[in-house]
Amino acid sequence: MKKEAVPAPGGGRLYLVATPIGNLEDITFRALQVLKEVDLIAAEDTRRSKKLLSFYRIHKPLVSFYREKEKSRTERILSLLKAGRKIALVSDAGMPGISDPGFLLVKRTVENGLPVIPLPGPSAFLTALVASGLPCDRFVFEGFLPPKRKERRERLAALAREERTTVFYVSCHDLLEVLGDFREYLGEERPLVIARELTKVYEEFWRGKIGEAVGHWAQREIRGEFTLVVGGAGPSPGKGTDSAKYSELYQEIEKKREKGGKLSSIVREIAEREGISRRSLYQYYLEKNKQMER
Repeated sequence: MKKEAVPAPGGGRLYLVATPIGNLEDITFRALQVLKEVDLIAAEDTRRSKKLLSFYRIHKPLVSFYREKEKSRTERILSLLKAGRKIALVSDAGMPGISDPGFLLVKRTVENGLPVIPLPGPSAFLTALVASGLPCDRFVFEGFLPPKRKERRERLAALAREERTTVFYVSCHDLLEVLGDFREYLGEERPLVIARELTKVYEEFWRGKIGEAVGHWAQREIRGEFTLVVGGAGPSPGKGTDSAKYSELYQEIEKKREKGGKLSSIVREIAEREGISRRSLYQYYLEKNKQMER
């Protein structure tokens, strides 16, 4: 078994420092001490990091480490680590590497036998999850969905049967479109919590169902940073399900979709007519589609 790298006196080391997601007071004493002691701070956005450092009167050299420069800056920082420098990596907010640059640098640092020291702290998706009121003993973190609609819908179709709570990051510019895709691919009845501006002055938690969220947020001015927590899917139709009946309903849904009908509306209409669970029928349809594509 390969021995883990440990910090040697005077040797280079990489610190992963979690920074506040909003309220600047949400930072650990240890994080502040490390930021004061390192030789260099690699920051996703040096302008935002300067505000935090200025707030705590920390004056250290900064180098930008944003997505477009991640590959070239990784090799530069790695050479400094090999030369014995102590470097802290910070993102705009939260833990570096979580939907932010950092993975490549950590990977290369580990490959070169240099120590990586994580400092735990704020995280937007965990903050939203534990306050959501939805099950958090088992969960999935998806981060940002693909920006292209086709790829986003493919991802949501793959998640449609996920029974664990799922957490997403969503840009304010994409919120309504994403909610519309949620309604079509995850169903209208799923519980949903929308956390906005976490730890900030205008922090807000909206709780309801996916179908309700679309109408509610369409009437509002959408500003800020959003974390969405979605309840898991119900269990798949089991042995007690009339599979022949569901198969017939699947064919009916397909025919109505070919005529331009909207999936969520078709499923709702049929489920109400047949007196069956809308969610079960919706999930059966998605699962059947997935099988047909194989």
